[in-house]
Amino acid sequence: MKNTHETAAETDTSAVMAGRNITLDELATELSAIELRLRQLARAAEVPASPVELADIIDSLRSTASTVRETSDRMGLLARIVDGDVPLAKVFRDSGDPWGVAARGADRPGYGGPAIVPTVWQLLKLAQDTKRPGGETTTYPEAMDGIGIGWESKAAAVRRRRERDAAVAVEVLRLPCEKCEAGEGEQCKTKTGWAAEQPHIGRQRQAEANVDDRLGYLGDNPVAVPDAR
Repeated sequence: MKNTHETAAETDTSAVMAGRNITLDELATELSAIELRLRQLARAAEVPASPVELADIIDSLRSTASTVRETSDRMGLLARIVDGDVPLAKVFRDSGDPWGVAARGADRPGYGGPAIVPTVWQLLKLAQDTKRPGGETTTYPEAMDGIGIGWESKAAAVRRRRERDAAVAVEVLRLPCEKCEAGEGEQCKTKTGWAAEQPHIGRQRQAEANVDDRLGYLGDNPVAVPDAR
């Protein structure tokens, strides 16, 4: 089940990054620390203070630690890639399509669109492709030069959309409805007086306009992305 209610502790990321944005190196280090902590807990659970057999819990902790270790190692490699230490293929060998700045204006309908901002797996594939003979190489800094201003991840965009929708739901109840004359704090009503969860279009539209103006949105899209690099 997805977590739709973030806690204050969850949103405070100051303890895991030194600057405004977390680096891949910081991600790798933090994940490594989590992996170690999980293995320590698994070892400690072998001798609990109460006589309870925790074998299944211990196995689960160690399995999770292994998964975290794999992710940490992957982040470590990605950190080297973005720093330019690892050569990358200029194009995807299977399709010949470019990526990064060179992909602007490209199509790639069979691949979900151009790889202007590459994914983790695309970068790993580009690094792997350099081991095959032939083909030009580049580095991440070279290929991505000029990309990053105003960009945010898909996960951040989904979170911002969720926050916007929640703000609109609150704003709706602050506005009177001209259609059914529902007052502040009241839900819209049908012609026969039944309360409805779905507000009338005019009330909904005004609430969206108020929130979008406050948050800096134009329709569904952010005009300004405060947390973007």
